[in-house]
Amino acid sequence: MNKAISFALIAVGVVLLIYGIKASDSIGSEISELFTGSPTDEAVWFVLGGIVALAIGLGGLVRRSRPR
Repeated sequence: MNKAISFALIAVGVVLLIYGIKASDSIGSEISELFTGSPTDEAVWFVLGGIVALAIGLGGLVRRSRPR
């Protein structure tokens, strides 16, 4: 994987995690958590998307490129 793409995925992952954490601290999410026991779907998807993007980006940096 190209290193530029890996760094971009890491940046996107961090941004998604930040949005997810902020969304889980919102009033709507707290009300949803009060009744359902879990934060809103939006917050969960942002956090999961951030984790996946970070994992793929870090994996792309760690993995060696194979010579062709």
